[in-house]
Amino acid sequence: MTRLRDRATASNQTQRRVALLERLVDVILREGFADASVEDLARELQCSKTTLYGIAPSKEAIVVAGVRHFFRRAADRVEIRLLRTIDDPLEQIRSYLVAISEQLAPASATFFADLDAWPATREIYQTNTRAAAEKVQSLVHEAASGDQNAAFVGAVAAQVMEAIHRGEIETTAGLDDSAAYRALAELIVRSLHPSDEAGEA
Repeated sequence: MTRLRDRATASNQTQRRVALLERLVDVILREGFADASVEDLARELQCSKTTLYGIAPSKEAIVVAGVRHFFRRAADRVEIRLLRTIDDPLEQIRSYLVAISEQLAPASATFFADLDAWPATREIYQTNTRAAAEKVQSLVHEAASGDQNAAFVGAVAAQVMEAIHRGEIETTAGLDDSAAYRALAELIVRSLHPSDEAGEA
């Protein structure tokens, strides 16, 4: 019985921690985090600082936990979306990149600026970008198997995704990360499956 109670207690604690992380993610996506103190975050979350310190022992560690939770949640949702996509490689590419766009859409410009300013959070975003780029390259290869341009398109997609991560696309094209991923989806799909009109031109 004691073991069952211990397991139930641990399960409840885990659920409360996940719920708090979800709320923390909402706050930092909206407000950013660089200028916020633990007290500020606690006030936004309507909890005590002690509760927040239950996530991690410092502000930076709390924020890193929140950012990591956001990207893990986003990756899970993107993969679920991909699994539900019809068995059409081109549509899978579109679905995958549009799903990334949708996951990034709630994030404010302040969040992305803070994400880039902190080495630990920048590394989390970079790691997720690399994983997504590898997935897109794999999907492109599958969609255009035998096409000489497949490797090139996949390489370009990876380079553009890295440029999105570095903020270069927003600087040069005025597209935030979410809009840039949506535009990239259309660009790849059109390059691999040009319209009849384009073929006749």
